[in-house]
Amino acid sequence: MNFKTSLFIPIASLSLLLGSCKSTSVRPETAIKESKKEVVALIDRVNSHWQDTHPEFGNAFWNVAAYHTGNMEAYKVTQNKKYLDYSLAWAEKNQWMGAKSNDKSEWKYNYGENDKHVLFGDWQICFQTYIDLYNFTGKNDPQKIARTREVMEYEMSTQANDYWWWVDGLYMVMPVMTKLYKITGNELYLEKLHSYLTYADSIMYDEEAKLYFRDAKYIYPKHKSANGKKDFWARGDGWIFAGYAKIIQDLPKSAKHRNEYIARFKDMAKALAAAQQKEGYWTRSILDPEHAPGPETSGTAFFTYGYLWGINNGILDKKTYLPVVEKSWNYLTQFALQENGAVGYVQPIGEKAIPGQVVDKNSTSDFGVGAFLLAASEMSRFVK
Repeated sequence: MNFKTSLFIPIASLSLLLGSCKSTSVRPETAIKESKKEVVALIDRVNSHWQDTHPEFGNAFWNVAAYHTGNMEAYKVTQNKKYLDYSLAWAEKNQWMGAKSNDKSEWKYNYGENDKHVLFGDWQICFQTYIDLYNFTGKNDPQKIARTREVMEYEMSTQANDYWWWVDGLYMVMPVMTKLYKITGNELYLEKLHSYLTYADSIMYDEEAKLYFRDAKYIYPKHKSANGKKDFWARGDGWIFAGYAKIIQDLPKSAKHRNEYIARFKDMAKALAAAQQKEGYWTRSILDPEHAPGPETSGTAFFTYGYLWGINNGILDKKTYLPVVEKSWNYLTQFALQENGAVGYVQPIGEKAIPGQVVDKNSTSDFGVGAFLLAASEMSRFVK
């Protein structure tokens, strides 16, 4: 299949895509043709495929938990109880915990995939979904968020501020802080969020490019892309762009640092728009397309979610950024999405753009599906 031609073939019938009839009401001011009903059908197609092919619930580590953040957003817009039940069963299987050590003297926050790394953000993203489930099910069972509060309150009691030393961690944990603030009213969650984010900015944020390096190893000029450029990893910047959207929406308008976060979000939106490929996707190394050329879905989906959320909430200018979304949505639904409901072209687990790495229609993942569901859920709000 030729990418350029396949991506821009007019849609003769959305029944081929969604299994439902095309809406007769087409918004004249946008190239996005789907109705809300059709977007919801698309969400169901993707999510049912994932859940039907993954009946065994995984652990609470970041990649599985990232899927559930998308599943929760899909539940919000569809009210499909099957989605709620799937995440409830996963949470129960994992005992509403991340890493499971109860000995605080051994808790660590450097990289680790075992139960001692309770304070490592990749084991904390699951808390986002536990909090959502607590809210969705009537707030009548505080045990659902007991471990979440225990871990985060312990973390905030320490003097350390360097918990978020890699950009992925900003998506993993920033929304946990704002979600817990909304439940408890404890301002310390917002103070510590700002303290941890300030540290992260100091080691990863590039003031000139208005983008984030993945971590301190990739700072320019210590590290360069294949063509000697700054190497910003698409999924990494996707994590933080989506993360900003998630925390801004949870903050009260009077929050001390809300305008600061909005300004950073807008700066990133402008920088990312300039780097979008004409086919709608972002390459894995954002500013050096030749470093690892070709389409990639996870970063593109996170960016699409962020742009749509910004437009839907009056943060980003619709006239400026809707053309960006039109192209990325077209890529996601007409190229990345496969006929059976699988989401392809997702770069495998890693931390950088890798020259020569194969990413094709069969490349899929839990976190990539989660990112797609975030974008599609926000699209359903846009076309309402």
